[in-house]
Amino acid sequence: MLFIASTIKLLAEVVGWCLIGQGIVYLFAGARREQNIPYRILSTITSPLTRAVRIVTPRFVLDRHIGLLAFLVVVMIWYWAAQYKLALCLSGNQAHPLCVEMVKKLGARTAQ
Repeated sequence: MLFIASTIKLLAEVVGWCLIGQGIVYLFAGARREQNIPYRILSTITSPLTRAVRIVTPRFVLDRHIGLLAFLVVVMIWYWAAQYKLALCLSGNQAHPLCVEMVKKLGARTAQ
């Protein structure tokens, strides 16, 4: 389960950064964003999530807000995966390679 939580967290991070990058390119490219190669690459990576968010949201939500909603969904998924991973690490998997650094950082924070 620790590997699954770590993988979900990693995928949420990648998609989140792609959504942020897509938003930045959107701001700079404006109306010509569809001809911009980096925008199209980022759009290809994020399109499954944005399509899923569009399906779930009601019709009165504007299409220009779907990217922001998709980012919020990614943040919630990332938070859930991080909390679940932390709970798994603290419940006896402290020697696991995925947990060693997390437990060290947590111990340094609690020692302060």
